[in-house]
Amino acid sequence: MAGARVAVVGAGAWGTTLAANLGRVEPVTLLCHSADTAARIVATGRNEPRLPDVELPRTVTATADPAAVAPATDLVIFAVPSAHLRSMVEAVAPFLPQTADLLSVVKGLERGTLRRMSEVVREASGAPAHRVGALSGPNLAAEVARNLPASAVVAAADLALAQRVAARLARRRFRLYVNEDILGVELCGALKNVVAIAAGAVDALGFGDNGKAGLLTRGLAEMTRLGMAAGANPLTFAGLAGMGDLIATCGSPLSRNHRLGMELARGRSWPDIEATLPGTAEGAYTVDAALALATRYGVELPIAQEVHNALFAGKSVRRCLVDLLARESKDELADFGRWIEQFSLRRAPG
Repeated sequence: MAGARVAVVGAGAWGTTLAANLGRVEPVTLLCHSADTAARIVATGRNEPRLPDVELPRTVTATADPAAVAPATDLVIFAVPSAHLRSMVEAVAPFLPQTADLLSVVKGLERGTLRRMSEVVREASGAPAHRVGALSGPNLAAEVARNLPASAVVAAADLALAQRVAARLARRRFRLYVNEDILGVELCGALKNVVAIAAGAVDALGFGDNGKAGLLTRGLAEMTRLGMAAGANPLTFAGLAGMGDLIATCGSPLSRNHRLGMELARGRSWPDIEATLPGTAEGAYTVDAALALATRYGVELPIAQEVHNALFAGKSVRRCLVDLLARESKDELADFGRWIEQFSLRRAPG
């Protein structure tokens, strides 16, 4: 579209939602994976079935041509599944303006490299760190698309970038905060999906509210332990990207990760569920990378380990949850003091 200064790469539910929100105030290019998807959006003004019953503004132009990320674009948002992010960034990299802000809204870790999504964007595009940020938080696409109140956090090592992006994306009912701890924000977004799979299983098996509260609390402890060991700010995990997103993803039927956990508890296999999910359950693609990262930093992730066992080792979900309950009791804050001390030393001047 002539005059479009923002491009959204990825026409899933979240990418389409962000394109629609931006399109209410300025022209947007929505880059789709396939020409068929782009043609359908152009013809109908909707992106069924990814975002049912949502009319897109006329200012949103769908295309499958990477060259549509035009030289005039000053913000490019990447909203594709984590497994395909690197290849999509590489596809558009030749057309990225050198001065554009790049924003990842993808919640995952890259298998093999264990890279965070902003790191993948940086490597695949060749962009410097001060041009790349990340957005995360309790953002169920269907609710944001219906203009229900929501909040999120924009993170970047360069706070000026985070502030620019937040000012561009914020709406009256989409409140945005900023955070310099991009490491913590991205780890929150990736790890909470793994806990959400376990939460779905707890709901399906009828373990009750007390059981679910315990799972979420210990899940947040796992996320925070790994984050601190990696150098993230522990307070980030108590914020929107951590606790906020954990509450939304673990409690909503709109969450694909929660739905995956429920289906696993009902006896279905991961390959069978994967073929029928309306979108990507990122937790299934992140759990092994999370466990590998935990090994790197010497951190234990018992919930993530049992999620792996249920997905890939043929262990029954009920047995996984029973084994979690049977773990030996210990100090609730074990090792947190050590990691907080390490974090404080990293932050100390000199």
